[in-house]
Amino acid sequence: MIKLEHLNLIVKYMDSTLHFYQAAFPHWRIRGEGEGEWYGIMRRWLHFGDDHNYLTFNDNGLGVNRNLQSNNMGLAHFAFVADNIDAVVGRLKDAGYTVEKAGANGRFRKNCYFIDPNGYEVEFVEYLSDLPAERNLYEVN
Repeated sequence: MIKLEHLNLIVKYMDSTLHFYQAAFPHWRIRGEGEGEWYGIMRRWLHFGDDHNYLTFNDNGLGVNRNLQSNNMGLAHFAFVADNIDAVVGRLKDAGYTVEKAGANGRFRKNCYFIDPNGYEVEFVEYLSDLPAERNLYEVN
């Protein structure tokens, strides 16, 4: 079996990044952190997550993230499954963030998208069925 363990993201500012993800994941913690040089640039790194999954943040990112409304190469978005999407949305709104776009909500799923402080699009989805054929919105021909 293979599963995703972590995502490694370059960010501009660590504090604003942590603010967003701590609101979304109050049960996660800083697992470890440090500093190091990456191709001549000093940067702080931080692992934020639980014992099984985490996000790696590396600060001092340069430039801007890709235009999410384009077909430019790069990361389009990443998604997290939530047991209660309304609670996630509520925590993020309380922390000052707004839903960027509503998802394709249906009978067996609810989802929405936020933009984090670095321009990454983050999807949150709640499945209302355990059956993959119902959870995913694939069209059957």
